[in-house]
Amino acid sequence: MRLPENLPGRGTEEADFDAFYSASVGRLIGQLYAMTGDLAEAQDVVQEAFARAWERRAELDLDGAPEAWVRTVAWRLAVSRWRRMRSALALARRQGPPPAVPPPEPHHVVLVEALRRIPEAQRRAVVLHHLCDLSVEQVAAETGSPVGTVKVHLSRGRAALARLLEHTDLDPRADRLREGKRG
Repeated sequence: MRLPENLPGRGTEEADFDAFYSASVGRLIGQLYAMTGDLAEAQDVVQEAFARAWERRAELDLDGAPEAWVRTVAWRLAVSRWRRMRSALALARRQGPPPAVPPPEPHHVVLVEALRRIPEAQRRAVVLHHLCDLSVEQVAAETGSPVGTVKVHLSRGRAALARLLEHTDLDPRADRLREGKRG
């Protein structure tokens, strides 16, 4: 895409914009930090304002007040974010506190820890098949893997989990061992 020819004092080449950015970004972040009281917010809105200025660099007047334009855009972005946050907080207040959630059961924690220790592809296949109750074909469709690959991931994942869950309450052999001792 060819940019329009520069008019006197108008339009900004990439090098000119880079120089403008380098010369003013720190100052603008400092100013927005003073206005907002939040350094991370100031950095975010100034970067967003510069991104918008970059998109409009063909019309940006470096001989005018481009820093004022960026500062104004950054301030408006901050105010817009505050309004959205205030609305979200008002909604949260109207809904009240979230219901108490009981802590996870110990066996759930053990299972999650074991799942974290097996390779991602195996973990995903095991979770989709055994916890989400998807068929092997559905797991294959969701993961974009051949059915045979899903079967291999399931087999290896179950074997790895069996090793990891050995000697825990989730040991798949525990019931068989208890039954064998009773009989």
